[in-house]
Amino acid sequence: MDAIIVDRTFSIPKIKDAVWMSDEHLRTLVKGGQTVWLHSFRHPTRLASLPAQDHGIVNIPVFTSNQPRHLALIRSLAAIGDTVFAIQECTTVLPGILKDGSSGSSDIMRAYFAKMLAAEGRIFGALEMSAPNVRTMSLQMGDVSSLPLSTLREALNADVIVVFGASWIKGQLIDALIERKALNIHMGISPYYRGSACNFWALYDGNPDLVGATIHLLSKGLDSGDMLFHALPPREACEPFDLGMYAVAAAHQKLAEAIAHNRILDAKPIPQDKSLEIRYTRNSDFTDAIAAEYLARSLDADTIGKLLASAPERHAILR
Repeated sequence: MDAIIVDRTFSIPKIKDAVWMSDEHLRTLVKGGQTVWLHSFRHPTRLASLPAQDHGIVNIPVFTSNQPRHLALIRSLAAIGDTVFAIQECTTVLPGILKDGSSGSSDIMRAYFAKMLAAEGRIFGALEMSAPNVRTMSLQMGDVSSLPLSTLREALNADVIVVFGASWIKGQLIDALIERKALNIHMGISPYYRGSACNFWALYDGNPDLVGATIHLLSKGLDSGDMLFHALPPREACEPFDLGMYAVAAAHQKLAEAIAHNRILDAKPIPQDKSLEIRYTRNSDFTDAIAAEYLARSLDADTIGKLLASAPERHAILR
């Protein structure tokens, strides 16, 4: 190879910037929620070529939805498992623009969700098809708890089951998932914020340091299960809508890494200290008036940076 390079007068220094990734490229990938792996020339082409005990989790079921952030999680899991069973409860991909009961259609809600969708697009990209090793079951939002368990038998036969953005799971299904120690990705830092739109409320309260995610054991209570770890976005100045999406990306990355390295099965669950709770919120709390007040503040990256710099130490965060 060296002789060919010399013979063809090929200059590596001239083309290295176009061929090799820089540190800045890697930082951009990680910040966007991508998992960066070291490459070894000795590995087989696919993990499926190895015995199951050598690469850990084989099948990964995920109960989720159909927005770009949910599809991004499916892609992350598909990259580390042989097969992903994606049970997707679907809503409109244009919340605040097309009304389907999940959001209002007022001017203020359209303005709010337009900003959220723009941030989601910046961090996760546009909608795209799933990987070949993803098997999908598409449902209407709210349907999953009404299905007989026999319909989901393949999805329930796994070592690790993930829930992210599904409807409130009830009945036989919640019992089956709890028995199997299913994991829930709660977008919010428990026990400080529980319920719906927690990262919005953390920003609303001036607590950007509490924008993040909690990976915890699924429970019948809303976001009340024992915690395994938290995932936080980079602690730096950032536009507020982007910050929330970076938190989602951080959750995907940290969970995928924990599953890929089998750390997830050994993680010690930590009960939530309810005395630290700042807010417990429901969908009905996020009104036009609240959205309008929040948008009127015109929070920017500089404000977020200053709030992060002055934030107190949060001892309940599991890093």
